[in-house]
Amino acid sequence: MHRPTSFGGALAALATAAAGALVAVAVSTGPAVAAPGGTGTGYLHTSGNQIVDSTGATVRLTGINWFGMETDNKTFHGLWSNNPWRGQLDTMARLGYNTLRVPYSNDALKPGATASGVNDFVNPDLVGLSPLQILDKVIDYAGSKGMRIILDRHRPTAAGQSPLWYTPTVSEATWINDWKMLAQRYAGNPTVIGADLHNEPHAEGTNPAATGACWGCGDTTRDWRLAAERAGNAILGVQPNWLIFVEGVSCPSGGLSNVWDGDTSNDEDCGWWGGNLSKAGQFPVRLNVANRLVYSPHEYATSVYRQSWFDAPDYPANMPAIWDKYWGYLYKQNIAPIMMGEFGSTLADPKDRVWLEKLMAYTGTGVTGMSFTYWSWNPNSGDTGGIALDDWTNINTTKQAILQPYLIAPTGGGTTTPPPDGPTDPPAGACTVSYRQVNAWQGGFQGELTVKNTGSAAVNPWSVTWTWPSGVTLGSGWNATVSQSGTTVTAAAPGHAPSLSAGGSVTVGFTANGTASAPGTVKLNGASC
Repeated sequence: MHRPTSFGGALAALATAAAGALVAVAVSTGPAVAAPGGTGTGYLHTSGNQIVDSTGATVRLTGINWFGMETDNKTFHGLWSNNPWRGQLDTMARLGYNTLRVPYSNDALKPGATASGVNDFVNPDLVGLSPLQILDKVIDYAGSKGMRIILDRHRPTAAGQSPLWYTPTVSEATWINDWKMLAQRYAGNPTVIGADLHNEPHAEGTNPAATGACWGCGDTTRDWRLAAERAGNAILGVQPNWLIFVEGVSCPSGGLSNVWDGDTSNDEDCGWWGGNLSKAGQFPVRLNVANRLVYSPHEYATSVYRQSWFDAPDYPANMPAIWDKYWGYLYKQNIAPIMMGEFGSTLADPKDRVWLEKLMAYTGTGVTGMSFTYWSWNPNSGDTGGIALDDWTNINTTKQAILQPYLIAPTGGGTTTPPPDGPTDPPAGACTVSYRQVNAWQGGFQGELTVKNTGSAAVNPWSVTWTWPSGVTLGSGWNATVSQSGTTVTAAAPGHAPSLSAGGSVTVGFTANGTASAPGTVKLNGASC
């Protein structure tokens, strides 16, 4: 979550807030059109100011934050709602968010950590799982939709953010070792593309007795640039394929100017927590593996804190120069890519809508524009609200309409793609099927359909279809891209696992609305089972 500059401000991040006069409306935004690039193939790296995939194709990350794992719940918020967790990811992907930034605290990684706030009626598959096991499932399902994951060390503990990357109870060694554990846990899984090392380093203490995060000051206990190098290189020693996302500070000195002394001649130019990368050109982060560094500033509007520039006579024309100064120059001078890790607003103030429109235009259009992850999916971010409304199902169409032209839908699954010659049909009868009803409730049910390829050749890419009685409608699906037309449901192979080998089987999970019904007329690539 986010906080304003050194001059005070902001607000409880977990109070539920509605955005102005917006009301809950049904999701009416159609599927985002997949633009060239998508989320690319394989692991990502950098080239100048661009992020590229393993083939060299340019990739633009257009994502969203889903928080909660950094709080006392130790897992994603909204798992208490009536919208199953897969349904929420389905909506994110359909709207065009190709990347998920996942905040966590080190508390959630401790042995014995338990997740709370999970609706076991709606999400029975999460019952009893640890925070990391739930994260595993989210990563697997997001990957099946072609989304990418950025892990964000948001807080040392669930109690709150810290100006430095360590605290008296969470050491730098713990911070780095936990990162190495995560890098090892997801090694070989290109859905997880990198580490946002520490959220919003910022100033603390009054200059000259600064105690907060500085940039380029040379003090190893406070210089965030040096700490980012230590952690980034430790991670790359375990997982050299990851991108390392480095946020800015608030005040490069690491301390607050004494604004009460009446002397403004030495007052420092400060920005948002994590948003000031003005010294990164002079003091760049140096990593042992080339082409892995992405700078990741944060940027907010008046609903978080009313910075002086929002009331300048030339607002909003003054904003591009401010963004240039704090972080945009790194992109414009081809020094490194920018991935704006957090930005958002309730849009309650008309100035904030102008701010969001101007900011998105500043990032550029198409795959060569700056990457970003919007804050947030969650409606319960007190000073920004979210894309989801309070029911965690319907969306804020005003915000979405501003972001939509810049979103590039997830494609490709992050690994391999099916061959261009189309599906391979198995001979008739070359499959068997079994079905298990996992759960049922008033007005809906959950099931698993397992299809086995009993033919002598692989089916690539595979596709399973079945029929339901009239009135039964798909809620969400997983382990495949599941859709419904009329009474026919299609489960298409995910991009990361297009082939169903001879003798192999696939289990497609789903939730549905209506009377519990077993799938009928099941076919594998058009051949009846």
